Amino acid sequence: MPRIAVDSLDDPRVQMYRHLKSSNLLRDGRLFIAEGTKLVERLLASDYQTESVLIAERREEEWGSKIPADIPLYVIPQQVGEQLTGFNFHVGVLACGVRKPTRTIDEVLASNAVRQTVVICPNCDNPENLGAIIRIGSAFGIDALLLGRGCCDPFSRRVLRVSMGTAFRLPIVESPDLELDLIRLRDEWQLELIATVLDETAGSLAEAATSPRVGILFGNEADGLDVRWQSLCNRRLTIPMRLGTDSLNVSVAAGIFLHHFTK
Repeated sequence: MPRIAVDSLDDPRVQMYRHLKSSNLLRDGRLFIAEGTKLVERLLASDYQTESVLIAERREEEWGSKIPADIPLYVIPQQVGEQLTGFNFHVGVLACGVRKPTRTIDEVLASNAVRQTVVICPNCDNPENLGAIIRIGSAFGIDALLLGRGCCDPFSRRVLRVSMGTAFRLPIVESPDLELDLIRLRDEWQLELIATVLDETAGSLAEAATSPRVGILFGNEADGLDVRWQSLCNRRLTIPMRLGTDSLNVSVAAGIFLHHFTK
């Protein structure tokens, strides 16, 4: 493990850590940032490449033996870490991971699987919601998460933090043509597409028959699921609610739908 002392954030070797608040600028690049003890541990244990780890001097004794010998370990004084833009460095552990090449539905899904559950988000643009959906989907054992172009970066710092590293295990497809992928899943692979909606005319989830092969579509927090995506689905379902409740957080709704369809 190359231990490298760094006394300034101007050091070009740590430039990827310098402006964490703007880390979404990395979306079209090859890197992402993981923050905090659990997330860095899970990155190191995953099949994603870890390019480097950055720790505060006070964490060196604890972390020195955890880092594989071929991964650079940058060690900085606590006061230098506190200069990181948009980040509270009290945890004192960061890592830089390498993105995998963009995958397709053909690469992550078996078209003839007996059981299959795919979560589909055309435009989930809230990082906390997307991170929670990734974590919930992993907990219920979904086979893949399919994202449209309107979604935020699934490997942004905030999404990874909320997902608690489950994004390193769950197959995620960022579709360049979501409509085409949905038509293929429905017509070629015979997945039943379920539109989740806020509409009293839709079927009630409480009474809905389950299917062994489903793709469940969720809209974003503000606008719900656009009619364009609903029109491609086999069924429209809603969660019956009481006491004047008009909506649920999309990640909460995802958990309820997944419990119903995977139980």
